[in-house]
Amino acid sequence: MNTVFHPQTAGVPGPGRNRCVAMVLTIVALLALVVGASSSCPSSASREYRHVVILGDPHLPGRHLAEKERVRRTINGWRDVDLVVAVGDICDLYGTPAEYAAARSFFNRLNHPLALVTGNHDYIYATPAQPDAGGFYPASPEERADKLARFRQTFNLPALSFSRMVGGYLFLFVSADHERYLAGISNPQLDWLRTELARAPRTPTIIVFHGPLKGTQYPFKRYINQPQSVAQPEEAIHDLLAANPQVFLWVSGHTHTPPTEASYASPINLYDGRVTNIHNTDMKHETIWTNSLLLYPDKVVVRTFNHQEGAWRPEFERVIRPPKI
Repeated sequence: MNTVFHPQTAGVPGPGRNRCVAMVLTIVALLALVVGASSSCPSSASREYRHVVILGDPHLPGRHLAEKERVRRTINGWRDVDLVVAVGDICDLYGTPAEYAAARSFFNRLNHPLALVTGNHDYIYATPAQPDAGGFYPASPEERADKLARFRQTFNLPALSFSRMVGGYLFLFVSADHERYLAGISNPQLDWLRTELARAPRTPTIIVFHGPLKGTQYPFKRYINQPQSVAQPEEAIHDLLAANPQVFLWVSGHTHTPPTEASYASPINLYDGRVTNIHNTDMKHETIWTNSLLLYPDKVVVRTFNHQEGAWRPEFERVIRPPKI
């Protein structure tokens, strides 16, 4: 340890000098504690993995806002996080200016990089003329376009969909924007997705989208695996995945699949024999769960955290190997 020289204590006699020395030693001890705390969580440069946290449908501000804020504070305390992902339904109901303002305020207090996609509640429903009118009815093309633009403006996104490399893995963030399906991808965005996949045919790829792939859940609710609850257009997405074996993970929300359901972490999550769908439950409950993807060079470890208990739940942990292309 380097010797610290303080001119202020030079020549100070007796007790005064002792008090100064004691103060210096106290400060050094506190600095050592801080350094020790920092070193307990390795930097991204020294870590073997990258940590991506997945937030299921936040529905902001919505119900249980205090619990949602506690989740954010907990994740802020995880010092190894490289990216936080929200899988759509950022807004609670209609994608109103007030809901987007609440979402912006919530995520502005996040200490980690953020990536988001849209869900049906962010754009597809018409805002009722009266606040207490309720009901969900299709928005006009103009209103849908306004709400999708509001999403981009709120989070300073150059486009609805975008890509990002994290730890050697290509993430493709695809926003729902279909005029008819609740979890649908428009033709222009399908073209974008094909182009992005063609640019990196040998890079292990993870697609983040609001809706899950069809057949990756048991029908624990009447709408599971129905047209409005799966990623659409179904055939086009099937053909796209079949033509791109580098895609091995699909990360989704929409169906609010909780860890208490067998569909949450099950062999049924495997689509077409090779793409694993990671289902994420919503944040509308007192008990909120999040998934984490730990990206290693040769594997992805999926871990689940119960924020009410403040504990990882090892029974849901999975290891998924990227394809060898």
